Order: sequence, then C-alpha cells, then structure tokens
Amino acid sequence: MKCLTRELWLEVPERRAIVSLHAEVERLVAESGVQDGLVLVNAMHITASVFINDNESGLHADYEKWLEGLAPFDASPKRYAHNRTGEDNADAHLKRQVMGREVVVAITAGRLHLGPWEHIFYYEFDGRRRKRVLVKILGE
Repeated sequence: MKCLTRELWLEVPERRAIVSLHAEVERLVAESGVQDGLVLVNAMHITASVFINDNESGLHADYEKWLEGLAPFDASPKRYAHNRTGEDNADAHLKRQVMGREVVVAITAGRLHLGPWEHIFYYEFDGRRRKRVLVKILGE
C-alpha cells in the first residue's frame, strides 16, 4: 500500500473566503502514484470546512448569504455564549458544522473520481491567520 500525507498551509486575509484546493489535490494524487485508493482532505481548524460542489461564483455567493442567515456574524457576547469567552467567532464554528469538516474522494486510474462539476474547496469562516488542511492519500 502507498501512502502520502501533506499539510497545506493557507493564509486567507479576509474573515471569510472560499479557496479552491482542487488543482493541489490533483497534483498530490499524481505525486503519490496511487492508482486505486482514497484521498482524505480535511480542515484542521474548527472554524473552516472542506467541501465539494460546483465551481461557480453565484453558488459561492448563495452559500455566503445562506450561511449568514443561519448564523450571522456578531462579535458581541449578546447573541452567542461562545463569544463570552473573549472570542468573536461563534458564527464561524456554527457555519463549519453545517458545511462539514472533510471530504473523501475515490482515486481511480490515478485520478480523482468525481462527477463532471465537482470541485474541492476550502471554506474559511474566521481567517486572517495561517490555517492547515490535511491531505492523506492511501491506495495501490
């Protein structure tokens, strides 16, 4: 069995942003030499997500609007108990819970085995500092 483990470091200057990981994950799959297996891609921070969906700016704007409606940013301690600890990112934790922590993608014939419009993204909800994403590839 082959295994490749990498940590990708990201610096997102905005509080929230969607960043494509797709090309880098494809590159790592090729580097691994795995022809048949799985790749795990997960955010290593509790205020960020990794997800798969269409690479379309309108959809990304819809995510922003929808998530802000579910868990609006409010730095004050009035709305969220978590912010009473001195933090201001309770909304980021809730948004991450909705969008998920990781994705697992099949590798077939040495390539990501995805649908025609599927694309891998990192979604930052509390940026402005370095964050990590784990990529773990296993297979033959």
